[in-house]
Amino acid sequence: MLASISYPPIPIFELGPLRLSLHGLMAGVGFIVGAMLMLREARRRGFDDVKITSVLTWALVGSILGARLFTVPAHLDEGLIEALQPFKSFSIMGGFAGGIIVGGLRMRMLGVDVLAHMDMASFGLAIGTVVGRIGDLFIVEHLGGRTDFFLGYELKPGYDVAPQHDALEVLCESQGQCGPYHHAGLYDLLGAAVLLGLLYLVARNWGRIRYGALIFMWAAWYGFQRFLIDFTRNTDLPNADATAGPFTWSQWTGLTVGVLSVAVLLWITLRARTPVVSEEQDVIRGATVPAG
Repeated sequence: MLASISYPPIPIFELGPLRLSLHGLMAGVGFIVGAMLMLREARRRGFDDVKITSVLTWALVGSILGARLFTVPAHLDEGLIEALQPFKSFSIMGGFAGGIIVGGLRMRMLGVDVLAHMDMASFGLAIGTVVGRIGDLFIVEHLGGRTDFFLGYELKPGYDVAPQHDALEVLCESQGQCGPYHHAGLYDLLGAAVLLGLLYLVARNWGRIRYGALIFMWAAWYGFQRFLIDFTRNTDLPNADATAGPFTWSQWTGLTVGVLSVAVLLWITLRARTPVVSEEQDVIRGATVPAG
């Protein structure tokens, strides 16, 4: 068994006033891959891919705004002006929330069935997380507290990890405290990969799945996943995630989303009037050709 993981990060580099990172690049690639997966699922089931492309365009704008704005409450203790700085911080959960809210609004504007399309989006949300988190692995971001877990990341003197971990670099260089540290980004990637497989398993092999089940299954799993993973975060170092009481802001968000999603999922599953997914029901909801 491996004692820990250690590899040289690909650091953020500067080009004039721009700071370039594979973190941002992979986030963009993750959105593209997720969008392609949703479009592929929609075409398989016969839904209008032109309308879905419009939805995805709106969702992209919403995700960018959400990723920034949903972090504002966590920084209000620094003052409103500082909290509203355009590049202060970004949140993947805020990005999901913004994309879903704005994308759902666009669905309503176009008259497409929201639950059917959100179900198809669940696959893209899961794989987008997997791809996006690869960027965190490249720059070694979101390291947590010290651990003996074999998936922990061990720093080595001279490694240039993400800027939020400058204090860990100092500890490693000056005191030899190089970890291993919990690799929260890796944990999130692995959890999202399992979730993606579960969504496909349920969608393909469960003959009684109802509309809306997949998107709320995704939300419940990912909400609780983030709640649990954030227990590994190191909140004692400078630039650590802000806390509110015993939990980080991400944990409060994840816990709330998880609990509410489970409640909605149970309501959808047990409510007899919620239709079971079928070719006929897809046609009623706007599909032009039978699935398959």
